[in-house]
Amino acid sequence: MATASTHTFTYKGQDKRGNKVSGEVASSSAAMAKAQLLKQGIRASNVKRKAKPLFGGGGSAKIKPMDIALFTRQMATMMKAGVPLVQSFDIVKGGSENKGIRELVGAIREDVAAGTGFAPSLRKHPKYFDELFCNLVESGEQSGALETMLDRIATYKEKTEQLKAKIKKALSYPIAVVAVAIVVTGILLVKVVPQFAETFGSFGAELPAFTLFVLHLSELAQAYWLQGIIITAASIYGFGKLKARSKTVRDASDRYILKVPIVGNIIYQSIIARFARTLSTTFAAGVPLIDALSSVAGATGNSLFENAVIRIRDEVSTGTQLNTAIANTNRFPPMLVQMTAIGEESGALDEMLSKVANYYEEAVDNLVDSLTSLLEPLIMSVLGILVGGLMIAMYLPIFQMGQVV
Repeated sequence: MATASTHTFTYKGQDKRGNKVSGEVASSSAAMAKAQLLKQGIRASNVKRKAKPLFGGGGSAKIKPMDIALFTRQMATMMKAGVPLVQSFDIVKGGSENKGIRELVGAIREDVAAGTGFAPSLRKHPKYFDELFCNLVESGEQSGALETMLDRIATYKEKTEQLKAKIKKALSYPIAVVAVAIVVTGILLVKVVPQFAETFGSFGAELPAFTLFVLHLSELAQAYWLQGIIITAASIYGFGKLKARSKTVRDASDRYILKVPIVGNIIYQSIIARFARTLSTTFAAGVPLIDALSSVAGATGNSLFENAVIRIRDEVSTGTQLNTAIANTNRFPPMLVQMTAIGEESGALDEMLSKVANYYEEAVDNLVDSLTSLLEPLIMSVLGILVGGLMIAMYLPIFQMGQVV
């Protein structure tokens, strides 16, 4: 039986809270794409097939985490529709415009067609499928509910990547402000201030202290701007390498970033959301709690909380209740502890943790929006102070000469 080819559609619409959203979705038609988005809580107002690029039609070979999330969602959709596993690979591969995804899906498809299990085939590609992903797929294969498990994994991956995108947005905005301020100030000091310095040389009068200070800064910037760029780039690169190799540096960095005003709170709440989301997904999949906590430890994204989760796992393995073990770390909010206790008593731990994850994901979303609104006037203020201060320093001698005359 022939199957409809899958295409990529771009969409614009609103989510459940009325926020404007846009993105891409793979489907066989625009109508099916709208129905698929509606199931995800997105009311699409504009859905159209993505045009193929005029040049480089082979597509990018780089595989991003969101590509893996889309692949998982497509596989879940195909299998729920009753499409056999191998045929699902063919449909997903044929509908992807990413060369890397096509090659990856093709390799997995060949292994599965040759008799290798889905999970063992994924384990051959650890760069794209971590141990948690493979364990959940394996659990789905063993229980005979692979399509349900893929749906849960897809939801987990989508939520996780959306949360990461929000964190990147929160962190990139302040960094952009600092970068723009440094670039603008550097250009003024290297290119504009020297023009004024030549003019001041013919005055033959003593210059104001503020003007002299700016002129000295300009001389330093002209003499060492290249060295400054090299040292800054080397420092950033060196710190990244040191953080990757040294547990002490990584722990200190992760501890410090949680203390940064506003941004630290966003990161903290995102960690809680990831912890709750990952534990909810693994527990709902039937993974034993001890094994689930081992997987959750690495998913927190912060070494302090990773150590805390390992401590929780050790206490639970000796018979301590999960909510008590979480409370003993003194790192998790009371709400999480209370919801965990309710979940343990009612036998609905995965549902309670899912609600906690939803709450903190929404909290992160609101905090990022608030930070964006706060930084917009701050950008103008910072740039205004820097540029205005330099201009005042340059025109101050001219004003003073005018007063003398």
